[in-house]
Amino acid sequence: MTSLIGTPLGERAWREHREQARLLRRSYLRFCAGAGLASRVRHHHFGRLVKLNYLVNVKSGLCPEDCSYCSQRLGSRAGIVKYTWLDPDRTRELASHGVAAGAARVCLVASGRGPTDRDVDRLAPTVEGIKRDHPDVEVCACLGLLSEGQADRLREAGVDAYNHNLNTSEERYSDICSTHDFADRVATVRSATHAGLSPCSGLIVGMGESDEDLIDALFALRELEPDSVPVNFLMPFEGTPLEGTWELTPPRCLRILAATRFVFPDVEVRLAGGREMHLRSSQPLGLHIADSIFLGDYLTSEGQAGRDDLAMIADAGLQVRGAGEKAASHTGHAPPRARRRGAGTDLPPNV
Repeated sequence: MTSLIGTPLGERAWREHREQARLLRRSYLRFCAGAGLASRVRHHHFGRLVKLNYLVNVKSGLCPEDCSYCSQRLGSRAGIVKYTWLDPDRTRELASHGVAAGAARVCLVASGRGPTDRDVDRLAPTVEGIKRDHPDVEVCACLGLLSEGQADRLREAGVDAYNHNLNTSEERYSDICSTHDFADRVATVRSATHAGLSPCSGLIVGMGESDEDLIDALFALRELEPDSVPVNFLMPFEGTPLEGTWELTPPRCLRILAATRFVFPDVEVRLAGGREMHLRSSQPLGLHIADSIFLGDYLTSEGQAGRDDLAMIADAGLQVRGAGEKAASHTGHAPPRARRRGAGTDLPPNV
């Protein structure tokens, strides 16, 4: 017997895996009970706290890889902003906005198959500057596939964590990318872990995967023992192979979050890209399963305004980690506005 990522498993461990998968499928299909239980698990381990993360896209577009979900992919016609590496001062400035809003982690992301050694070197003064300005902030790098020794050099430069998502199951991986494979991604996560970087690895859902694919991907992730698991919801950019793919509904998104929480009961689960367009008004429910979100915008797409994220957290009865009771100050009360449309006016009604 072999595991989902090729590591030998004993017969007993394999039976345990299959039993857990069977129980997870049962809970996954029972949405109401599953979401409620997942919320109880989340609050048991994390209480009312929500961790804020902030993305800085330090190099955007023109990637040579052909990941079908990505607006930066080879041949993408998506109308995104494209630029080469930001200089350290500009990156520090952008990072400071997220930290000022309450972000505990700054994620520095660069498009491409993976960094050159020169790229790793150019990131060092950026990390040093962020750490100097904000000694308590975590810095996570996401630079693609790592070559030998690069994870160690990132750790020496002051990087705390490394993100590299598995995205989907091993069986389906070739359906979404042909320029690298599932094993390459597994190797990079393991390399980061061995170097002492906190491993961050998660999913992109809504790409045509079945429930079984999702569960296989979650158990493959669990074998890597990540410290944080971002759950991204496909943003089907025009000009990419998955444009027009709208498979997700708010209940399905919540089921996926619940399944992730069951597999990772005491691990940071992050409500990540695409949450606004797929969860919509159910985002606060998602926060009662996940314990972490990205604040504001993403890599190539705009997100919900940061102040609205903070208000949503407070309105859900939750609290930004490290913010104390200050989080409540982000929720103002807008006075009622007199109606100026509809009956008695020349303007159409608000329907």
